[in-house]
Amino acid sequence: AFFANKVEHESRHCNGKGLQRQGSSSFDRVYTANQNCGHAYPTFLAVLWCAGLLCSQAPAAFAGLMYLFVRQKYFVGYLGERTQSTPGYLFGKRIILFLFLMSVAGILNYYLVFFFGSDFEIHIKTITGAISPLLLIP
Repeated sequence: AFFANKVEHESRHCNGKGLQRQGSSSFDRVYTANQNCGHAYPTFLAVLWCAGLLCSQAPAAFAGLMYLFVRQKYFVGYLGERTQSTPGYLFGKRIILFLFLMSVAGILNYYLVFFFGSDFEIHIKTITGAISPLLLIP
């Protein structure tokens, strides 16, 4: 909602007539940042749900909240110079990778239980719980 509101505000400020792509460079930056964030959310939601369901809910939820804050930082950074959005982008990639690895660990644990009867769920939850605070390091 914040991103869409910014696009609408910038569109009205620059053009005065609804959403149009021909605007100032500030409108182009806001519109592009909004599109980039919108394109990244389906991937984020997929790995967030998989990590939460297949591995551990608490680290997945923590990583999800961190991702939302990082995307906010990316968007606000994109409104300035494009180089200001790079830290938010890279930080977001790291969080997506963490969630993806949690999903893979959960899937591997499922197959280990199914084929060999070995359950490593407690170990995986301990490791992901210990690693998740490391996401705070920029």
